Parts: sequence; C-alpha cells; structure tokens
Amino acid sequence: MNNRNIIQVLEKLTEYLADDTPPLVTELAAKKRPPFHLLVATVLSSRTKDEVTGPAAARLLARSDTPAALLQLSEETIAELIYPVGFYRTKARHLRALARILSERFHGQVPADMEMLLSLPGVGRKTAALVLNTGFGKQAICVDTHVHRISNRLGWVKTKHPGETETALMQLLPASYWININGLLVRFGQSLCTPVSPHCSRCPVAGLCPRIGVTRRR
Repeated sequence: MNNRNIIQVLEKLTEYLADDTPPLVTELAAKKRPPFHLLVATVLSSRTKDEVTGPAAARLLARSDTPAALLQLSEETIAELIYPVGFYRTKARHLRALARILSERFHGQVPADMEMLLSLPGVGRKTAALVLNTGFGKQAICVDTHVHRISNRLGWVKTKHPGETETALMQLLPASYWININGLLVRFGQSLCTPVSPHCSRCPVAGLCPRIGVTRRR
C-alpha cells in the first residue's frame, strides 16, 4: 500500500470533520488538562460512549484530581461516581490500584513512557498510546476498534489484531500523522464508516475506498 493514498484520506477527513466535536480525551487535551486526568478519562472510555464517559470523568475528577486524592476514596465510592460506564466496578478497582502505584513508584506523576504505562492496572497499549499522544505530545499510534476496522476496510493493511495494525501503520505513515489518526478515524467510524451498513453514499473518501470500487464495477 502506497502511503500517498492514506495521507489523502486523512487530509480529506481532517477537512470534512473540522467542525465535529472531537473525542473526549482529545477535547480534554486541547483544554490542557494534566496527564492524570487524561489517563482517568481514557480508562473510563473503554467500551463506553463519550456522552457517558464525560460526565463520569467529571464527577470523579471533581472529587479526586490527583492520584493521592483518588487514594482517599474507597473502591465503592469510585464505582458510584463513575457509574454507569461499562465495567464500572472493574474500572473502579483498576483506578484505585493505578493511583496507588503512581503515588508509590512515580511520585504521583503519570510516566511518559509506554512500558511504564503498560505496567499500570487497566492500561493496555491503546490507552497508553492515547495518553502519550494527548498528554505528552509523543508520537504513537493509538489503535482502537475503529482504527483497526477502517484501516483494513480501506485496504491500508491486512491484519487480524490491533497490535499488528499499529505496527503496520507505523511503517506506512510519517510520524507527523501518528497522533491525529485515532481522533479522525474514531469520528469517521462512529458517523459514517460504521461496522455494519456504512454510509458509503455520502462518504467524503469514497473515491479512495477499494470497497466502493468493487461495488461500482459489479
């Protein structure tokens, strides 16, 4: 796959989605929220829509905006504050545990390092990459279900797992595109390039999509 095609798609989507509300974590980063806030919001956002995650993160951070403050809350209280995010009890346990580790091992600071972030409870590669992107401006590609699905649908990669997609995209794309690709493809995947019945007839990048080319040749 020539990366020129990918860059064309990303540039068209940047223009098309310019007026859309960005994903929650991207929006918080634009407001210069500290990395801990971004980490909390990212953990809460897993398998949960932004309209649920946003208020839950706001409730929790209003009570505990640092790892030390979060440690003062019981797991049950955290669960009550973040309900109804998906898997809220598990996330409450993970958040309290990662607050303890941040306090004990990292002097209350979120580490700007992939492997250190991955050592935190409830933090997978997608979460770590997003925190590095938004919290520290570090080049990393955050591959969630939207990025994985759309990258394969558009023929950029042929991968079975998000980790493979991350590696493949890092080889294809200049680093200057790594940070923004997640926010663009999340919005694109939620509004147009949906998992089932994508809205191809009004897609701004239909001319660059092999799926549409196959349909038109039939």
